[in-house]
Amino acid sequence: MSEADPSYEAARAELREIVAQLESGGQSLEDSLALWERGEVLADVCQRWLDGASERLDKAIAEHDAAE
Repeated sequence: MSEADPSYEAARAELREIVAQLESGGQSLEDSLALWERGEVLADVCQRWLDGASERLDKAIAEHDAAE
């Protein structure tokens, strides 16, 4: 994650707004494409956050199991 990336919660909230806008329609093709592209970026940010959390959890479980 870079410092420029939003938090998971902020990225998810913005992504939900974008999905709602796209579902409601009414945008020009160009605006729809821009929203879609931003949504792809945000989905990637969310996935990186989730991947990082999963790795941390796996590491904590492994350390716990090794200590037993």
